[in-house]
Amino acid sequence: MTDTSSDPSAETIAEAVRAIDGVHGLHGGVFGEVATYLPGGRVPGVRIGDDGVEVHIVVRAGRPVLPVANAVRTAVEAITAGPTHVTVEDLADINGD
Repeated sequence: MTDTSSDPSAETIAEAVRAIDGVHGLHGGVFGEVATYLPGGRVPGVRIGDDGVEVHIVVRAGRPVLPVANAVRTAVEAITAGPTHVTVEDLADINGD
C-alpha cells in the first residue's frame, strides 16, 4: 500500500481542481462510484489509490476540453505523488442556452 501520510487530502485536490478556469465541477460517475470516502463524508469526483489519483470533471461548454483536462492533470500532479488520470464526464452549459 502507498504511504499517503504526506499526500494532500481529497478535499485539497478537489479545491485545486475547482479553481481551474473551465472546470464547472467534479463528477462522481454515473453511479457515484468515483469518490474518496472519509469519516463523516465523501469527496465525489476524486479517488486516491495505489496507482495514482483519478479526477472526474465537468467542463464548461465552449471551453477547450483537452487544455482544461491538461490543466487539471498539471495542477494535481504538482501537489501529489504519482500519476493523475483525468476523465471528462460531461459538458455544462452555464448560460442555459
